Amino acid sequence: MSFRRIDIDAYDEDRVTEDELYADIEAGSNPQEIEAAVQSRGTEVRNLLQRGNERQALSLSLQDPPYGRNLDTAKSNNTQTVMDVLQRFRAADIGDVVKALSKDEQDVLMKYIYAGLAKPELFNPAVLLGWHEKLVEVAGPGSIVRVMTDRRTVV
Repeated sequence: MSFRRIDIDAYDEDRVTEDELYADIEAGSNPQEIEAAVQSRGTEVRNLLQRGNERQALSLSLQDPPYGRNLDTAKSNNTQTVMDVLQRFRAADIGDVVKALSKDEQDVLMKYIYAGLAKPELFNPAVLLGWHEKLVEVAGPGSIVRVMTDRRTVV
């Protein structure tokens, strides 16, 4: 029974540690700069929403999500920004909006949808499920697989 105490992942050549995963992301950046960029982007998104340009606001909110360690505030602020944008769309427009997004933007959107669904007390699950349905129709199940296997998270 002592063999079960061995961490076999430690012997895996292909194992990626958290330090290796975030090394290129965290190089040359500090949490304060990232937080300031997220706040600035949030302000730009709110300005676009006030002008009625929801599509551009969504695209902007999905750009350059904060990945890395010690970025909890930036991640939660960016998640809130994305959720505010998603709630502004009518259900009938969601399909066309999702089709206009690039593959990378669709995958980032899927990450935020799952982040929102994990916190139903904060975000409306009915809205998020509507987005999820349309996103799977357009991007296919591959988007789900890519998001579930990507170790870089938005929350």
